[in-house]
Amino acid sequence: MSPSDKPSQDGEKRAKGSISSLKTGSIERGVALTKLGVGAGAKIMAHSLANIFRGEVERDQAKRDFYQRQAQILADELGQLKGSVMKAGQMLSLYGQYFLPEEAVTVLSSLQDDTPPVDWRVVAPVLERSLGAARLRELEIDETPIAAASLGQAHRARRKSDGLDLCIKVQYPGVANAIESDVRTLSRLLIMTRLTPKGLDLAPVFAEVKEMLHREVDYEAERRFTEQFAERLAGDERFVVPQVLGEYSTREVLTTTYEHGKGVRHADVQGINLERRNRLGRAFLELFLTEFFDWGTVQSDPHFGNYRIRLGENAEPDRIVLLDFGATRVFPRRFVNNYAQIVSGAVEHDRERIFSGAKAIGLMQDGFPDNVVDAFARLCELIVEPFSGKDDPAVPAKLRNAEGEYCWGASDLPMRTSRMAAMNTLSMSFRMPPREIVFLHRRLAGVFIMLATLGCEFSGRELLLDALESGDAAQPYLV
Repeated sequence: MSPSDKPSQDGEKRAKGSISSLKTGSIERGVALTKLGVGAGAKIMAHSLANIFRGEVERDQAKRDFYQRQAQILADELGQLKGSVMKAGQMLSLYGQYFLPEEAVTVLSSLQDDTPPVDWRVVAPVLERSLGAARLRELEIDETPIAAASLGQAHRARRKSDGLDLCIKVQYPGVANAIESDVRTLSRLLIMTRLTPKGLDLAPVFAEVKEMLHREVDYEAERRFTEQFAERLAGDERFVVPQVLGEYSTREVLTTTYEHGKGVRHADVQGINLERRNRLGRAFLELFLTEFFDWGTVQSDPHFGNYRIRLGENAEPDRIVLLDFGATRVFPRRFVNNYAQIVSGAVEHDRERIFSGAKAIGLMQDGFPDNVVDAFARLCELIVEPFSGKDDPAVPAKLRNAEGEYCWGASDLPMRTSRMAAMNTLSMSFRMPPREIVFLHRRLAGVFIMLATLGCEFSGRELLLDALESGDAAQPYLV
């Protein structure tokens, strides 16, 4: 779950108005979005007429303001509709960096963490229908959600027989059945609001959005991934994965043990010493590298609410609590191996290897001008900066501590890579990156932000090289 109302960093639930009813019918939802589109059309006409009388500078600012207003109206309506149409808006904020105005991406990104919960009386019937009265009598459920997202929300509960603390994730009514019509309507709406470039074929983007939505409402698949991660990490004391309770889980309800922890920005977490923070950061980075290069199975949602820190007491170690496996993606071994070529080539400054891997996954083509190939290679080499050797002169001196370790918290690497990527995009024909890249880099960015927030100071080189070697030796897995 990528909710807005996950417990705040001090452990308390944030007060936020709830939605008393949901527009669940396809006609009702379609009418709401169509009205939005008609209103947008009128605003577009007024904006176009006004621009005739504006100067160039004023016109440019007016265009930016217009994009921001249009995107905000869209985001507000999607937030109220909930369900797949809102989740689709979230996905657009990911893909949108490749074709939407910057102002629109910024606003749509707010859908990731700014959604109100739904009243208990809306979700209670789902629980009653899914679990039955007898099962429900075994539980005491807090009607105030501890987390709220676009497709469902989570409630804390207690099993009466033994006092076991539980977390019950409930799917909003009607969301699974509305996916096809929601995405179809949203694609039309995006054209009506003129937020996308003319002539751009968004069919592949929305096909991926639909596939992702169907995956995220599949609570049975999420249950399997949760159990899979729990099994794989069972012997690793650095991690905690909730236990699934099958007797309280169905296609629309997923119940696990409630696992306590604090947000990474909590004062108690920020207050631990550098050695402990580095240990947590290394564990977090190693987990991601193992997920991708070894398992080929990545929990792709980097929302901070999906990770809690359980601080150790006395001789106990600090542990990372892993929550929500609904966005887990399985990557084909061929893609992993080719991506590994790009990464290893970037780390070793082997540009021939970088190009070979990039060509294999569709990022580059034979015949690209030398300056384009060079720019792409430089971008790849910049992305792996935290994995460079201690004597690599390309790493700014300010990002090394006295021991030569990389200072994640002081780094502006995401900003530098974004700037370089934007410049490269202008120098070559527009190509939508493979969908695997979008979601992999989403999680990769989350890893960087996590380590920066922890203020870690260490080189990730050995961890990466070990993961690349392990990935080469890994057995092919089923996809």
